[in-house]
Amino acid sequence: MVHGMVMLVFIYSTCLLLVQRVEAADPDPLVDFSANATTPVFRNIFANGDVSIGSGGVRAALDIGKFPGLTSEGLTVVQFKMVPCGENVPHTHPRATELLSLISGGPLQAGFVDTKGQAQIHILYPGDLIVFPRGLLHFELNVGTETAFYLSALNSQNPGTLDAAGAVLQLPERAAAIAFNQDIATVGALKSQRPYNEPPTLEAAKPGVCVPGQLISTTV
Repeated sequence: MVHGMVMLVFIYSTCLLLVQRVEAADPDPLVDFSANATTPVFRNIFANGDVSIGSGGVRAALDIGKFPGLTSEGLTVVQFKMVPCGENVPHTHPRATELLSLISGGPLQAGFVDTKGQAQIHILYPGDLIVFPRGLLHFELNVGTETAFYLSALNSQNPGTLDAAGAVLQLPERAAAIAFNQDIATVGALKSQRPYNEPPTLEAAKPGVCVPGQLISTTV
């Protein structure tokens, strides 16, 4: 019953988000349903979606490639199962706003950095939602002791995902070294350890960096 109410709130909030945006992320649809859509139902996203598995958990996305029923509807949906101290590493969606709802487990530390360099960091509990404005750097980290199950909806059928750390390390080493105020050797070592991930996978913290259930804070 509680999960049902959470899903109703999530769907209602998503509808408000999509309706109230003055500028749509995608063009308005010209037909009710895509000619390629044989059904409005998709079964078992964690088995049949666009699944990526990392040390921090499972990410299962649903876009028009996997589910033609989404064509021209301006939506991408992603579900997550994140282990304690797993992280959806900092990234951006250049073409979409994201609305995230924690369904169970966690809690999650989640937030974004705005164009003034100010961080908006919050702790989410089951039933909570957070919006990540279009194009802004954001992340989610499971700071609890239980696997976090959460759902994200993005208001574009092609939102794009840019892995922030991996992207910076794709720059010439000299440019990245200046940006990080490091020497070229240090940047080279980081680059060898941190490839660009597409799509980004959920990563687990190294020992000592995060302890499940401890330091549940917006400042750590």
